[in-house]
Amino acid sequence: MGVSPELCRAARGLLGWSQQELASRAQVARKTIADFELSQVRPHPRTLRDVVAALEAAGVEFLPAEANVSRGGIRVKWDARAGVEKPELRQRPRTPADRAQALT
Repeated sequence: MGVSPELCRAARGLLGWSQQELASRAQVARKTIADFELSQVRPHPRTLRDVVAALEAAGVEFLPAEANVSRGGIRVKWDARAGVEKPELRQRPRTPADRAQALT
């Protein structure tokens, strides 16, 4: 399945990954991820396969487009029986005080 820039960005967000984290896990340049997410480039099919594989290995499932989901979607899945570990999702700071504490 192909992945759109929006779904790539959303998948990273669900996992709490930076562009660098995804780039490292997919073994591609961070600039490739950044340019793709900004819709500035369409990476080679092999590169996109590596990006999707890294996200799927972390538990992201890409959903096909349907009538109620025009461009497809994503969800995080985990199943101990399937050998997929529950991802450690990072919480976004909700208040300015939380954001300041997260930086220390």
